[in-house]
Amino acid sequence: MFYLGMDVGSTATKCIVVDGSGTIVGKGLARGGAGTKAPAAAEAEALAQAQVSESEIETICATGYGRHLFDQANMEKSELSCHAKGASRLFPGVRTVIDIGGQDAKVLRLGVGGSLENFAMNDKCAAGTGRFLDVMAGVFGCDVSELSDYDRQSDHSVSISSTCTVFAESEVISKLASGESIYDVAAGVHDSVVDRTAGLANRLGIVPPVAMTGGVALNDALRERLEKKIGYPIQTSELAQFNGAFGAAIYALEA
Repeated sequence: MFYLGMDVGSTATKCIVVDGSGTIVGKGLARGGAGTKAPAAAEAEALAQAQVSESEIETICATGYGRHLFDQANMEKSELSCHAKGASRLFPGVRTVIDIGGQDAKVLRLGVGGSLENFAMNDKCAAGTGRFLDVMAGVFGCDVSELSDYDRQSDHSVSISSTCTVFAESEVISKLASGESIYDVAAGVHDSVVDRTAGLANRLGIVPPVAMTGGVALNDALRERLEKKIGYPIQTSELAQFNGAFGAAIYALEA
């Protein structure tokens, strides 16, 4: 039998298929979230990679911002629960999980057995999130995946004082117009995200080992700046963006 986890986010949808032992056999990612065709596309990609049909799926668990809209799901679990469950599998023994998603940032503290003990979340503003980085990449005229390379070419970080995404966008445009290097401004954008994330983590209380999930975890330069800021090494994985879906799939298996 196979089990499917669907994480319907605000800007992207992730899908994971696991077998009866909890091993990942297929994954799918599609741009777009609730109310779009992304969930169907992500599911189709994951099933094709796993080489199984939907009829072979025993249980489907949905999580994320748009979990209530995924009609095929047999069950739903909160995003926080699924991120804790997935991280405890991806990073055995992890105690603090930093997740920067498309529209929110959250820090989870896990118990010794991987259970969720406490959390802190910024879900009221896009500042310090994946959306913030998307907007800034648009100003730079590059893809968000290129920001890490821009940062590595920086001589020094240009301070970005605005915490609001809209005001920060105007500030970045102004910095570039005044002759600041695009690479130094990119480094400043990263520092802005790092400062907000570290503040969230410190408010909760950091207990090592620390791991980072979400799409932003794949930004090496930003993650390294965050390591220096919080004073702890940060584990990550190529599956970081699929963590919530993986947790949902494990819940489906356990059900």
